Amino acid sequence: MTGSAGCDVRLRFRPDGTFRVLQLADVQDGPDVSRRAIMLIEAAVKRADPDLVVLTGDQIRGYDPAFERTYVNRRGDAPGAPLPPGVRTEAKMARVGKCVRGLLHRHNTGAASDPVEEEDTETKVMRCLSGFLGPIVSRGIPFAVTYGNHDFQCGVPLERQDELYRAFDGCLNPVDSLEPGTFGLTIDAHDGRQTAMGIMMVNSGDFAADGGYGSPSDDAVAWLGDVVKDVGAPSVVFQHIPPPEIYDCLVPVGRFTTNAIRGYRAHSGTCYVLDQEHSKPGSALREHPCCSEHNSGEVRAMKNAGGYFALFCGHDHTNSFITHHDGLDMGYTPTCGFTSYGPRGKDHALRVFEFHESDPASYTTELLDYGDLLGRVPPRALQHTFGDRALCDAGCIGDMLRKPSVRAALGVMGAVGAAAFGVVWHRLQDRPQSFPISEGAPGGGH
Repeated sequence: MTGSAGCDVRLRFRPDGTFRVLQLADVQDGPDVSRRAIMLIEAAVKRADPDLVVLTGDQIRGYDPAFERTYVNRRGDAPGAPLPPGVRTEAKMARVGKCVRGLLHRHNTGAASDPVEEEDTETKVMRCLSGFLGPIVSRGIPFAVTYGNHDFQCGVPLERQDELYRAFDGCLNPVDSLEPGTFGLTIDAHDGRQTAMGIMMVNSGDFAADGGYGSPSDDAVAWLGDVVKDVGAPSVVFQHIPPPEIYDCLVPVGRFTTNAIRGYRAHSGTCYVLDQEHSKPGSALREHPCCSEHNSGEVRAMKNAGGYFALFCGHDHTNSFITHHDGLDMGYTPTCGFTSYGPRGKDHALRVFEFHESDPASYTTELLDYGDLLGRVPPRALQHTFGDRALCDAGCIGDMLRKPSVRAALGVMGAVGAAAFGVVWHRLQDRPQSFPISEGAPGGGH
């Protein structure tokens, strides 16, 4: 347990008794971080004026075409595993674009483009880190990092990524952590005389061996249960993948319920909505929580240890709800990145918390979103629609059909179609009919 971790920084409540934390979730980008993501991070840092920034995993888009040569889908894969199908399409589009730019350069200048020497993977990763950390490091703000299920896929092990992060001023990741991304920070009272709060960063794993997502290691769970006793102050947990108990915070409903979301894997037979009674205003459930199907006992360990009041995660890029269940707040921060799937462009956001020294559990929080901070809706790059969600499964389609706006649009389309059919039908009915008269028929003249 450490208060300064990877650098000589002592975290402390301000003289007014507040401590501000900014959560950055799922920037999930390649070497050249989206300009929009950097603009959002910079604007959020300015607005939040944080004492600490926590990065809660999937900073690196490990499956980005730039990492094609070293990509690993699962731990143990040989480097250079096949990229996901959608990303292969994206990679082809990128190569076509590069060829077109080369031809244009040759046409305009009469000279061929200079060959670009291929960077090694670590250099690409450092370029990525420099992009999204720039607005944080340039202001001298301390930051702490844990990992998600995509960071390792670039081919650089998390142990080495920890070292790369520590190359930046202000990184609090300790050299002697239990494992990369699992460590604790203490926040001193404003007068420095005692610990007033704890912040636990937890590596929530990546993928399960039998499919689905991973969960914290047994060692991490045991550590989490013990460390809060050493801190002796109210504590909050930040990690990437939500625990299975996230479904206990939702209400099962019928599959035709408006805005219901079908569950993930083990929960796919049920549709859910938020428990509005126990959720904070502005909460939104926009996709199924993708938790592990293995319950590591993390939440149980937190409750048995006492002292924990909240757990916040990322991972599900469009969810932004905070709900209370059995004495613990569980919440989401949506993606701040623009190179993978997410909510509407203006709803990409970071989350700021203000904790109070007298009672850290009585914190306030809000989302700092792109639309509010930058006053416009960012366009979406076409090729990235292929990268993450080129295809939509039946559950996704069902969730879409349960949205009021989609139902209304389908209703209008149905009404217009029915009206058009009615007009055509009546015109056919009113049209004069003529039939040939057979020999011997009445009126035939014989």
